[in-house]
Amino acid sequence: MTVSTRELKLDIEGTGTVSAILMVPADARACYILAHGAGAGMRHASMEKIAEGLADRGIATFRFNFPYMETKQGRPDQPVVAHATIRAAVEEATRLCPGVKLVAGGKSFGGRMTSQAQSKAALPGVKGLAFLGFPLHADKKPSTERAEHLHRVAVPMLFLQGTRDGLADLGLLRPVVAALGAKATLHEIEGGDHSFAVLKKSGRTNDEALAEVLDTLAAWIDELS
Repeated sequence: MTVSTRELKLDIEGTGTVSAILMVPADARACYILAHGAGAGMRHASMEKIAEGLADRGIATFRFNFPYMETKQGRPDQPVVAHATIRAAVEEATRLCPGVKLVAGGKSFGGRMTSQAQSKAALPGVKGLAFLGFPLHADKKPSTERAEHLHRVAVPMLFLQGTRDGLADLGLLRPVVAALGAKATLHEIEGGDHSFAVLKKSGRTNDEALAEVLDTLAAWIDELS
């Protein structure tokens, strides 16, 4: 499959400019606005594999750095800055991928910031949110406070979660998702950690676990109206 990759600059009102990458396979049927996690930027190997895997499945991706990652600051941006960056990314993806279905979300911190932004004011044109490991709480600090805004999200949500994820106790996450009703779907990756890596004794590889993640995501996107 032919895939076009473009390096871009994304302007964020009142903040500055960050780098972005648009990867579009031929005849893309959707675009996933893919925000990175707190500790690794858009060029991390895991982000590359996700983008390439989705391209193989006919789905474009728009990746971008948050400002703190662009300037190599240690601490993640304040939510207001992260939300503005996500809105700028959605606007640019809409411009660059006209006529295709838009989905937003991403890994960990990026997914949570996307859901917060959506809960405050709908991201224009976005049909659903997909979380690649929703960080329900800090490591070894079970809580559901980070999920309180999710009931204000009106679009469908997909939670892709490893059963060994230290940032999402499934005993807490399952009832959170259930309480969101029909708009929320939880898909558990058996044996996966926060990055969907599995133990050797599981009998399958990390690549196989990631394929399950991406197959599930692609199928869910196709089902969105």
